[in-house]
Amino acid sequence: MEAKEILEAYRAGKLTDTAVLAALQEKYREETLHLGFASLDLDRAERCGFPEVVFCAGKTEGQCVEILSALMKKYDNVIGTRADAGIYDRLKNKIPHVLYDSTAAMIYQHKDNRIRNGERTIAVITAGTGDIPVAEEAALTAEIMGNRVRRIYDVGVAGLHRLLARQGEIRAANVCVVVAGMEGALASVVGGLVDKPVIAVPTSIGYGANFHGLSALLSMLNSCAAGVSVVNIDNGFGAGRLAAMINEMR
Repeated sequence: MEAKEILEAYRAGKLTDTAVLAALQEKYREETLHLGFASLDLDRAERCGFPEVVFCAGKTEGQCVEILSALMKKYDNVIGTRADAGIYDRLKNKIPHVLYDSTAAMIYQHKDNRIRNGERTIAVITAGTGDIPVAEEAALTAEIMGNRVRRIYDVGVAGLHRLLARQGEIRAANVCVVVAGMEGALASVVGGLVDKPVIAVPTSIGYGANFHGLSALLSMLNSCAAGVSVVNIDNGFGAGRLAAMINEMR
């Protein structure tokens, strides 16, 4: 019974004070699955629009398999980020629809393929080929969340003509995710070309003074182009999720 149904039953006199408290406590217990080493938030899809996403790095393969199995049995679409092939090898025997993308390092289930946002497109743009793994994490996240994604890769500022040749596709998008390492200048350039939100993703690609993405992060934070927001270094998932949320609102 949902919280609203419990409250309506109480208002109608069908539940006593004791009964309504017991029903609410039981509901809260159902919203959390305790596995000993993890407490899964089973209400997140209803509360936030998508189930809990599993960050696999730092967890054992066994822990990832148990967490992802529980989520994939309950939800059609589930994501595990920063996952390795070993998790997939162990999980595929339990979950028939599980998939693995080695470029994005994502393990996922995508049973519900419906497009939620019509023809509205998210453009995922990279400065270089080395930025593609982070971009694919963003693109695949947005796709699993029901969006059309256009990939525009290797159009960095060192060869500006490449970007300008794709300007029509970029301007047609409803949201742009710009993924760049080195000095991170591409986000500002794209921000100056479009009238849509730009989500900048700094990557750790670059030589020593890039400081593992810190220089790109600071460049993006200091962008003079209006309408550019910035997520954390290498956080493709965060950018994909934010783009999906914006795309659903607009």
